[in-house]
Amino acid sequence: MDAPIDQALIKKEMLFPGSKYIPLTPGTRVKFHYQTRKCDKDRTLIDDSKKTNKPMELVLGKKFKLEVWEVIVQKMALNEVAKFTVDQSLVVQYPFVAKTIRDASKPPEERRTHMCGMTLQNEGIGYDDLNDLLKHPCDLEFTVELISVELASDYQKESWQMDDDEKLKRVQELKDQGNDFYKQREFKKAEDAYSYAIGIIEQLMLKEKPNDVEWNELAEVKVPLLLNYTQCKLLAKDYYPVINYCTEVLKYDPDNVKAYYRRAKAHAGVWMDKEAERDFIKCVELDPKLNSAVAKEMSEFKKLLREKEKSEKEKLKGLF
Repeated sequence: MDAPIDQALIKKEMLFPGSKYIPLTPGTRVKFHYQTRKCDKDRTLIDDSKKTNKPMELVLGKKFKLEVWEVIVQKMALNEVAKFTVDQSLVVQYPFVAKTIRDASKPPEERRTHMCGMTLQNEGIGYDDLNDLLKHPCDLEFTVELISVELASDYQKESWQMDDDEKLKRVQELKDQGNDFYKQREFKKAEDAYSYAIGIIEQLMLKEKPNDVEWNELAEVKVPLLLNYTQCKLLAKDYYPVINYCTEVLKYDPDNVKAYYRRAKAHAGVWMDKEAERDFIKCVELDPKLNSAVAKEMSEFKKLLREKEKSEKEKLKGLF
């Protein structure tokens, strides 16, 4: 069991009184803005969540890496603003927490998710001020504004807070929500619901061995979610995700007609004529009743393709 934090190492100064005090129990979710400064002569600013307009969110009792933040918010009332001076021994992990928070605001391709010992030794953690804090630890000052408190019973759990049964139940809820949004023609909301459900299923599949019974059962749940998601993307004319996800469906279910049909339309949408024709032909092989619909799609696509080629030729003529 971890030793409790020595409260004498934390000094509080209230800057603005709060509206009410709510006892914070494990599972309570809190959101707060924070400003971090070094306790040096210049009170050097390190981070300010208001500059990015992204408050910090914590669920108490989940062993957050920077434990002192959990202690701090439990000393506060809702809407209170207070300044906490914290001994350097309690903020050793701050550079790593700050790096994670900063990285999360970057595009995925710019994030550095892996950091081995050699990289840390040679390159640091990617931010000069945090590297300096690692090399020269000091006391830190946190100015905190507690902006919301939600008890565990008052909010929808995030997927990482759920056990496996809760996750499966949440997947079904999200699928139903997505279907309702789709019926109401709110396609972006439907897409988001399906996407969230797919993410949860993928978390569960990572825990199983591919092609084992449990993994296959989860794959069966995932297939209709992927198909629903691709239909939303198709309507948004966002064709490449349709191609990718329909291809994934066909790995689980090689004779899935819907996946071939939607992938064919997506191939047509990005002018991949050979691929589109191949998928349309496969649709008819699997379901001859689609012959008429496929013939119509192929005819329309070839007409559009001829018009595109004609337009491009005219543009080339104009250049010369």
